[in-house]
Amino acid sequence: MNVKPLAEESLGVRSMCTFVETGDVNILIDPGISLSPRRFGLPPHPREYRALIEGRGRILKYASRADVLTISHYHLDHYTPSFEEWHYHWSSPEIARHIYEGKILLVKDYRSRLSFNQRRRGWLFLKTCGRYAKSVENADGKSFRFGGTEISFSEPVYHGSEGTELGSVLMTLIEDGGERLVFTSDVQGPIEDKTLESILRWRPDLLIVGGPPLYLSGLRVSRLSVERGIRNLAKLASEVPTVVLGHHLLRSVDWRETSKPVFDAALEKGNRVLTFAEYLGLEEELLEARRRILYEEDPPSREFLRWSKLRRPERGDLKPPGLSSLLR
Repeated sequence: MNVKPLAEESLGVRSMCTFVETGDVNILIDPGISLSPRRFGLPPHPREYRALIEGRGRILKYASRADVLTISHYHLDHYTPSFEEWHYHWSSPEIARHIYEGKILLVKDYRSRLSFNQRRRGWLFLKTCGRYAKSVENADGKSFRFGGTEISFSEPVYHGSEGTELGSVLMTLIEDGGERLVFTSDVQGPIEDKTLESILRWRPDLLIVGGPPLYLSGLRVSRLSVERGIRNLAKLASEVPTVVLGHHLLRSVDWRETSKPVFDAALEKGNRVLTFAEYLGLEEELLEARRRILYEEDPPSREFLRWSKLRRPERGDLKPPGLSSLLR
């Protein structure tokens, strides 16, 4: 089994998109990518747009090789919509068609345990992107076999804390030749102990997991929930040989200090905890977490700042200026 992370916070964007290649099937997990519209009162920096464009390019490249696409839920950093939007998601009908055409789609059932916005997005997704696909299957709690490879999905688990307004996500287990990869999506640690138990029952060799949102601690997520997410991550790090950790957790520059118990637990058992970037042998680029610093150290051009201040109707289909070499 070959695993290639394509986009994520340590690579400068919001995403968890991952490509998995087995001897029987190529799988693209959660083919979405986006930028935060505002952090520290600031819009995305030009370097974030470069990362967005480059990440979108990788998703398009590996979508061409994929047979199966999976979607854990309908947040826009986890799937690509069919509408034209160059400000935060870098999407268009043409991009969506390129990604989904002729593919087998294994997706979260939009009718079950999702917020109103996600139910609406899921319905629209099936009406638009779904028509490009070879087939679309609701995957909640189901398993699918492709030769010697089995792809299994959990029942819906909480997107963070129990009862969250964000609804639920599907976790994914890919088994091939004795190897077991688990992709948790946005479980945020997991915060919930029941979700932790589900992950451990799957006995992964490689775990791709989203950590808790430190930047929302005490605001939209309680401090106790964040602490429980770190504690459960430490438990996973002590049990799983390789943990690839990221997403919400890496939206804060001090994430390593807060995550020290996780690294200590892995070290004690001889296991590894890596970011997406480290897994690829690359330097981390925590661009969103460093947005304020980027604006101070590398101020955008006046042209870019004027563009960023335009209201959405005024921007229309205008792409960010100053990135011409990446737009060819």
